[in-house]
Amino acid sequence: MSPTLTILGCGSALPTRQHFPSSQIVEMRDKQYMIDCGEGTQIRMRQMGLKVARLGHIFISHLHGDHVFGLIGLISSFGMLNRTADLHIHAAPDLEKMLQPQLDFFCEGLPFNVIFHHINPRAHELVHEDRSVEVYSIPLKHRVPSCGFLFREKARDRHIRRDMIDFYNIPTWRIPKIKQGENFEMPDGEIIPNERLTTMPEKPKSYAYCSDTAYSEKIIPIIEGVDCLYHEATFMQNEAVRAKSTMHSTAAQAATIALKANVGKLIIGHYSARYNHKNGLLNEALAVFEKTIAAEDMSVYEI
Repeated sequence: MSPTLTILGCGSALPTRQHFPSSQIVEMRDKQYMIDCGEGTQIRMRQMGLKVARLGHIFISHLHGDHVFGLIGLISSFGMLNRTADLHIHAAPDLEKMLQPQLDFFCEGLPFNVIFHHINPRAHELVHEDRSVEVYSIPLKHRVPSCGFLFREKARDRHIRRDMIDFYNIPTWRIPKIKQGENFEMPDGEIIPNERLTTMPEKPKSYAYCSDTAYSEKIIPIIEGVDCLYHEATFMQNEAVRAKSTMHSTAAQAATIALKANVGKLIIGHYSARYNHKNGLLNEALAVFEKTIAAEDMSVYEI
């Protein structure tokens, strides 16, 4: 199953009728990872009928309210739903300082543990790893320390051919090693090459989330060649001065980063509430990078 991106909210500071503040879920290898948790996140989850039993990690890009105001409500609801699995939150250290008193006051007796993992938003480093995915921080340029996140699938095992198992009478206990690339030795000593027994696995996918940030080419070496890039596009180019002063990006700037980084496709979001329609933002980005999609709340995209 290909990795997917579910957009729960792709607006900026002020919620609108069309867009809630930032939140999304990346699904890779049957696991779910949330990025940011703006106000209304759990409402969008309910509206979409999302099942999040496999959601174990939440990554927070920075400590502006439109990226964290939904977190305490989500955790509280998880408690009422009798969640028992630990919830891991990856964020700058100040989030724990702010959130822990709220957890103590509103969420006493949670049936699960909330575990904080401190990250340095100014560093590009590995912040989480499991059997199938690596997650790296991407230092961004914003008014407060901010980082994006790069998700990289690990290489999959090769696919073993059922007909070859039967033909060579391969015992079950040998199959895992063959999937990992080993040859098979027959009882008479003949070596059967792995290429005859298996087929290539799917190419690992990669996804980069870059919001909130001013235009910064420093991220290009980190996100070079990713399959999918989500980059904020708060303003159109005629608001470039305001974008610079607030340390946000225009749609054209987001597309320029995508072009220079040679990404597979670009999804723009984090729209200013001043835009009732996204056509102007999308067209501006498309003029620079043709593989651009304008994010929509409650939409699912293949990475």
